[in-house]
Amino acid sequence: MSYAKTHLAEAAKIIEKLDADAIERLAASLAELRSKHGRLFILGVGGSAGNASHAVNDFRKIVGLEAYAPTDNVSELTARTNDEGWASVFEGWLKVSRLGAADAVLVFSVGGGNVEKNVSPNLVLALKHAKSVGAKIFGIVGRDGGYTKSVADVCVIVPTVNPETVTPHSEAFQAVVWHLLVSHPALKAAQTKWESVR
Repeated sequence: MSYAKTHLAEAAKIIEKLDADAIERLAASLAELRSKHGRLFILGVGGSAGNASHAVNDFRKIVGLEAYAPTDNVSELTARTNDEGWASVFEGWLKVSRLGAADAVLVFSVGGGNVEKNVSPNLVLALKHAKSVGAKIFGIVGRDGGYTKSVADVCVIVPTVNPETVTPHSEAFQAVVWHLLVSHPALKAAQTKWESVR
């Protein structure tokens, strides 16, 4: 079988194994967040940071949910990294944003963060801060979910079907899940352009 067919077959297996109930719980939680005028802060590193930026647009424009991604402000991100260190960049940004109990953090990550292995410690510190102020924690993450899964109110795990392709599938399925969410009847508030063009 060609690599393309193998990769697509793995994607099909992931779709079969995704926890639809967890996605429904996440949709309901985000609808509640919007109804209570809470804000959504989306955190991601690397490709997940790019996904966070795209998702912020969709949650704001399609869902009408106030949303932000700290990685959209490259000046603050690099200043904090330079002056304070990489591990605390998201925590510091959330503190200045006055993250509170009415708000939520959504993590996009391949592994969910792991301090012991020094993988995405910035996510771990941000989530510890979120927990300390009573904010909701959501995740769309791969592998075993890492620290995000251990503290999340709702976490969607992208199942591992091949340990050699965890990263591409995790990042690709972040997009599948958030696009499902912004299309969900419980959340979708505005018509998307191409669906309205006849």
